[in-house]
Amino acid sequence: MKQLKTIVLAVMTTAFLGLGNNADAQISADRLKHLSGKQHAIINISSLTAKGYLKNLETALVDGLEAGLTVNEIKEVIVHLYAYCGFPRSLQGLRTFIKVLDDRKAKGIEAKLGKEATRIDDSRPKYERGKENLEILVKRKLDGPPADYAQFAPVIEVFLKEHLFADIFERDVLDFRQRELVTVSVLATIGGVEPMLRSHLNICMVQGITPEQLEEFLSALEKNVELAKIESAKEVLKELMKPND
Repeated sequence: MKQLKTIVLAVMTTAFLGLGNNADAQISADRLKHLSGKQHAIINISSLTAKGYLKNLETALVDGLEAGLTVNEIKEVIVHLYAYCGFPRSLQGLRTFIKVLDDRKAKGIEAKLGKEATRIDDSRPKYERGKENLEILVKRKLDGPPADYAQFAPVIEVFLKEHLFADIFERDVLDFRQRELVTVSVLATIGGVEPMLRSHLNICMVQGITPEQLEEFLSALEKNVELAKIESAKEVLKELMKPND
C-alpha cells in the first residue's frame, strides 16, 4: 500500500509540473480544487498569448477546446486581451488559433463554434454604457473626481469607458468573471503593472472569485511566467487580502 501511494504521488507530481505526456490537457481532479478546467484554460491561453509563446499556445488552445471552451469563447478571450497587451500579441494569438483549428479539421476533429455575441440595441451614448458596466464590475457608483491619469489625459478616460467597458465588456460571449480572469492573467504575465493588477484582483473578488481561486490562478501561471513576476503578483494578492484595520 505504501508503494502504491508513492507511485500515485509521483504521477500527480509529474502532472502538476507538466512533465507528463499532454500534462496540461490531462488536468487532474486534485489540481482543480477551486477553478474549473475551462477557467484554467482561459488563464493559460491568456498568459501564453500575452507572452507570445505560440508553440506552447497551440497546446493550450487544444486543451481549452477539450476542456469545453467553444471556438467563439476562445476567440473572445484572445480579442479581449489585446486591450491589455496590444494588437500584435492578440493577432498572433488568433493566427495560432486558426492553425490549430485547421490542423484539427484535417484530422476530422470538428470544434464546437458556440454562440455569437448578442447584438447591442442600447442607443445610449457609449460613455454612459461603459460607465454603467464599470459600476457593475466594481459594484459601486463612480461619481467621484477623475483619476490622476484622466485629469492629465482626458481622452484616455473616454477610450476606457467607450471602448473597453462598452464595446468589449458588453459582448456577452464571456461573462464578467471570465473577462477579469483574462485581464489578471495578462497583467500578471507582463508584470510591472502592480497597481492595475491590484485593482483587477479586487474586481475579481467583487465579482465572486474567491481568494482561494486567485491563489490557484497564480499557481497555474507559474509554468508560463518568470518567478519574480509571480512573486510580485502573490505579494499584491497578499496585501489585498489583509483585513482592513
